[in-house]
Parts: sequence; structure tokens; C-alpha cells
Amino acid sequence: MYPNVKDIENSASLEQMNGEIFQAVEPPRRSTGRLIMHGMAMFGREFCYAVEAAYVTPVLLSVGLPRSLYSLVWLISPILGFILQPVVGSASDHCRSRWGRRRPYILSLGIIMVIGMTLYLNGDTAVSAVLSPSPEKRTWAIVITMLGVVAFDFAADFIDGPIKAYLFDVCSHDDKERGLHYHALLTGLGGALGYLTGAMDWGSTFLGRIMGSEFQVMYFLATAVFLILLAVHLFSIPETPLENKKEELALLLKHDGLSPYGSMDKAQNGSLKTKKIARSLSQMEENNPQDIEEQVQKRMTFKSLIRALLTMPAHYQYLCLSHLIGWTAFLSNMLFFTDFMGQIVFHGNPYAEHNSTAYLIYERGVEVGCWGMCINAISSALYSYLQKALLPFIGLKGLYFVGYLLFGLGTGFIGLFPNVYSTLVLCSLFGVMSSTLYTVPFNLISEYHREEERELQASGKSQAPSQSRGKGIDCAALTCMVQLAQIIVGGGLGLLVILAGSVVVVVISASAASLIGCCFVAFFVRYVE
Repeated sequence: MYPNVKDIENSASLEQMNGEIFQAVEPPRRSTGRLIMHGMAMFGREFCYAVEAAYVTPVLLSVGLPRSLYSLVWLISPILGFILQPVVGSASDHCRSRWGRRRPYILSLGIIMVIGMTLYLNGDTAVSAVLSPSPEKRTWAIVITMLGVVAFDFAADFIDGPIKAYLFDVCSHDDKERGLHYHALLTGLGGALGYLTGAMDWGSTFLGRIMGSEFQVMYFLATAVFLILLAVHLFSIPETPLENKKEELALLLKHDGLSPYGSMDKAQNGSLKTKKIARSLSQMEENNPQDIEEQVQKRMTFKSLIRALLTMPAHYQYLCLSHLIGWTAFLSNMLFFTDFMGQIVFHGNPYAEHNSTAYLIYERGVEVGCWGMCINAISSALYSYLQKALLPFIGLKGLYFVGYLLFGLGTGFIGLFPNVYSTLVLCSLFGVMSSTLYTVPFNLISEYHREEERELQASGKSQAPSQSRGKGIDCAALTCMVQLAQIIVGGGLGLLVILAGSVVVVVISASAASLIGCCFVAFFVRYVE
């Protein structure tokens, strides 16, 4: 007649679960140390990126790559990334590894990065050790070096999406914002250290004499730094495997069905609550695990993924478009910046004889341009920390607008008034844009997901599996814009320079694109209040 204590406890827990259990459960708060460990992968990735920026052109020139193939090297990787990024993003959303959904992909892409560095920094040495000097040797050296560059760029661009999705999966909303700021901070520090390391003359050092050349020294340093920091990242915050999450939900339904006669659940119309809970689980995928697998496989076809991207809500599409404009402006400037310094600021000539004064002046300009890139990386790290202080006052909209505006004005002044000292000072504004692109769009993705989860909670419904998009595919869609920007820049700016007859047009184009993006983020991108 009277319910026992156990029944009351069970029914009370079910009462709390009613309408709440199927809401997005907020992960526990993460310590600052854990978030910094999680961001170490970005430090290692950016360190390797800086090494590539410093050495890939000398490496390609040393193996005799024809100039006609330069654009091919830089276009293959973004084209592959643009096609495959959504596929991997969706696949990671449904990965059933015991290690979690994101970390297996992060580890795989990290290994591909190391293989790429191995090929492009050591390919010529390996071929020389196997083959005697001949046209065949030169061909193999070019092929292996190109494969290394393409593999490294592909994996380094690709790995950003799973890293961001991993952060979103395991962190609360506040920790996501903190984590993204640490990511931007460590990205800037990694780039600065990489540029400083690449600027040193390792060939005349003790390590250079032991290993044979500065290429091998940089390979050893970059690989060691990246692998150590990748391991720190992978063991920073544990993931809950996808299978475990579904088992927990199934057990909760069983628990609801086992409420005995006379319990508080029955006394409070528990049969209706049971139906509501079942509906909240999307009817437990019709209680048929095979249907779940079929839906997942259907969703993971490339045609279905493209359709999902094209039918994204409008605010997601506008965010992706603003990200594309921002990265197009940023890459337009960064990829040609050292050449701009050598030709326009220092008035050198890259096509002059290598022992001529004009060519030596050009090389000096390129070296100063590398220091400008280092200033960019340091300012990116500092601004990522300053963002945390500015966010409560100007919000995400203000941060997004200011980043595009300062970059557009800075590049405009550099193009119109080229001067060594003013250009180096204005390089600090490049870091503002870099930090903005690495944080604000992903913060907005997090806000959009949080808003959708709240709407589902308020309606007491759960999105059907065939209609839902995971965080992985949304992060992948943003990262796809980086690859698309690389395709636009690689395929279009070279022709633009030829038509204009000067590299100045690149910097002016970057300024114009950034100012257009400034208007776009102000009037079209939606911000969650």
C-alpha cells in the first residue's frame, strides 16, 4: 500500500528525468590545465606549418621542380580537402571506436602529417642514397617531394575540424569559449616559435653537422615537437564512446519500464511519461538497431552530405560564406607577403641573376618579410588573450567586425604606402585577423548548437537521426571554406598579378575582400543573444 524507499527514489529520479534526460547533458567543467593540454595540438600543427612556410620553397627549388607545377602543388591539397572534409566530419560523428569519435581521426591525420614532412624534407636525400645522378633520380625526387607537400597540407588543414569537434563534445559551453581562446593563443605561439626556429642557420650548428643538412635538423625538431604535443592533446580529456551513450539511454528506458505497481511513478500517471520519454528518444530509432545503421550509412554517402550542406539553415550558410571571404582575404595577403616585401617594399628583382645586387636585395626583403610573419604570429597569440577581456563588452559581433575591419585597413595602408617600418608595425594587425578566424566562427557554431538544443528541450522533442547534423560536419563545413579559399587564391591571384603586372594588386585585393567581409559579418551573420 505504501511505496518503499527504493521505489520513491527511482520514481523521483524518473520525475527529474522526465523532459530532461534527453536534453543535451552539460559535460563537467574542465580545468585550465586540461584545456591547455587540449590546445597543444594546435601549437604543434602551427609550428610545423611555419617550418613548411620557411623551407618548402627552397626544398622545391633544390629538387628542380618546374615553375609550371608550382600551382599544381598548392591546388591538389585544398581540392582533396574540400571534397573529403564533409565525409570525414560526418564519419567522425558516427565513429564507434572505444577511444571516442574524434581522437582516432586526429591520430590518423597526425600520422599523415609526419609522413608528409618525412617525404618533403628527406625525399631528395633518400632518392640520392638509392639512385645515382640521372634524369630518373630528378624525376623521383620531384614526385616524392610533391607527394610530401600535398600529404602534409592535406592532413594539416584537415585536422582542425576534428580537433574543434573534440573540444565541443567534451566541454561545457563556457569551457568551449575558454578552449577556443587557448587554441588561438597556442596557435600564435606555435607559429612564432616555428618562424624563429626556421630563421636560424642550422646548417652551421652541431646538429647540422651531425645530421647532414638544415633540412634534416628541422625535420627532427618539427617531428619531435609535433608528436609530443599530439600525445599530450590525445590524453588531455577523455571521450565517451558513442556505443556507451546509446547503452545508457537504453538502460534508462528499461528503468522506466520496471517501475512496480504502487510506485510514485504510477501514482503520477507514469504511463504518459513513459510515452513522452520514448518520443524524446526519437522513438529509440523505432527500437530497431539495424535501422540506425542504415540511416547512418545513408547519411554518410557523399551525395547525402552535399545535400545536407546545401540545405543547412540560412544562418549556417551565411557564417560559412563570411568565413570564406575572411580566409580568401587572409590567404591572399599571407601567401604573397614575403614576395611583396622583396619586390615592392625593398625594390628587388626575383628574376635577376642570383649573384646580382637586385636579387640580393630581394632576398633581404624576403627575410624581413619572414620577421613580419613572426610578428603576425606573436600578435595573434596576444590578441587571443585580449579577446577574453573584450568579449563581455563588444560581444562576438564586435570581435568579428573589428577583426575584419583592422585587417582591411592595415593591408590597404601597406599596399598604398609601402614602407619597411610601417609595414612591420601593421603586420600586428594580421594577427588580429588570424585570431579572429580561428575563434569567432567556431564560437558561433557552438552558440547555434546550444540554441538548437534549448529549442528542442523547450518543445520536449528530439531531432530525428535522418535530420540531425553533428558538430563534426558543421566544423567540417567551416574548415571546407579554408580549402575553398586556397583554391580561389591559388587559381586566381596568379592570373591577377600577371594582368596587373605588380604584386601590389594582391595586397589591395586582400584589403577589399576584408572590407567586404566586414560589411557581411555586420549585416548577414546571425548572433545569438
